[in-house]
Amino acid sequence: MATRLAVYTGVFDPVHFGHLDIIQRGGRLFDRLIVGVGENPEKSPLFTPDERVDMLKLVTASLPNVDVQPFAGLAVRFVREVGARIMLRGIRTTSDMENEFTMSLTNLALDPEIETVFLMATENYSHISGTLLRQIAALGGDLKKFVPPQIETRLLKRAREK
Repeated sequence: MATRLAVYTGVFDPVHFGHLDIIQRGGRLFDRLIVGVGENPEKSPLFTPDERVDMLKLVTASLPNVDVQPFAGLAVRFVREVGARIMLRGIRTTSDMENEFTMSLTNLALDPEIETVFLMATENYSHISGTLLRQIAALGGDLKKFVPPQIETRLLKRAREK
């Protein structure tokens, strides 16, 4: 029987409970899940790619079928390079649906053999975004409800440095 391999890509700046929810649920749906940490030229990340990979490895260490890898370039190309044919995406809001729908159609045009599978965000995490968390950290707010403790410490430290 073939291994069901999926790839969940994102910037993860920082990784938060919403991301972890999708990773954990994806890990139950697929035999192996690769979390691809990429760049978005439209964003200015707070953490370097290596730092984001390290943080994701830290908070997914207990998930034996989850692997974290950095990548550069198009996500659909990364999915192909690792031998997967499934992209996992999380959807928080209806505006996410529009963006993700457009992205999935574009990815399908780039590589018709790669399918996108969407998971709706759990209600508790549908409002969380990296942008919002970076703002809360910059203003010294409480992040305990949004990120694991190891990430909160790093996020607050980095926000103070900026």
